[in-house]
Amino acid sequence: MSGILTGKVALVMGASSGIGEGVALGLARAGAAVALSARRADRLEAMKAAIEREGGRALVLAGDAVDADFAEQAVARTIAHFSQLDILVNSAGIIQLSTVENADLAEYRRVMEVNVMATLHTCRAAVPHMKARGTGDIINITSQAGRKVAPVFNSYSASKHAANALTEALRREVGEHGVRVSILMPGATQSEVAEGMSDARAQEFMRHHVTKEGVVMPQDIADTVILMVSLPRRAHISEVTVRPTTDVTG
Repeated sequence: MSGILTGKVALVMGASSGIGEGVALGLARAGAAVALSARRADRLEAMKAAIEREGGRALVLAGDAVDADFAEQAVARTIAHFSQLDILVNSAGIIQLSTVENADLAEYRRVMEVNVMATLHTCRAAVPHMKARGTGDIINITSQAGRKVAPVFNSYSASKHAANALTEALRREVGEHGVRVSILMPGATQSEVAEGMSDARAQEFMRHHVTKEGVVMPQDIADTVILMVSLPRRAHISEVTVRPTTDVTG
């Protein structure tokens, strides 16, 4: 494949489904070589095969970025295989029903680990390489929940607020080194996020929320990412919300 991102290398975390899958495929079709990372190796291998059939280049890195060692290895293996890393997209995320009073502490901790700590781990691993090259893009895909709260999704809201703060602070930390760090907050977007929820009623609500008529599609988020990383280096979209056109509540 060749396109606007030919010559660039991207690492997409959470690439096996939903937004992450859409972003990874979109980047590949725009010409980037793409390292695909998530826990489900079979899906990643199928994506790699699809990208290569279209003339692209891909690398499978199966594992869980909650493990800091794996996250560091994923970045290192991407650089070793493709000789550089230009774009890091952190798309892995989970959601659980939670209040404070009745919080399942193990679930709450897992939400924070996936939605915040995994992002920290990959950013921490990628920044030295990008700083040394004087260029790079990090896009952390969070949520509108990072700008508002829903009491019954306390852990999710808390994690996305934390991820936004992490991202904004990192932007200020590395911008002077030529590294652009961005928050991308999707609204309702078609994905499999509901399938990992433990509460059946909440799962059914979320399943409807992300499949109802008019939702944003993963390729729409991919197009947004491509726009963000394609701007001249002097320009930086530091924060963007992509929501369904029919969402007039906010």
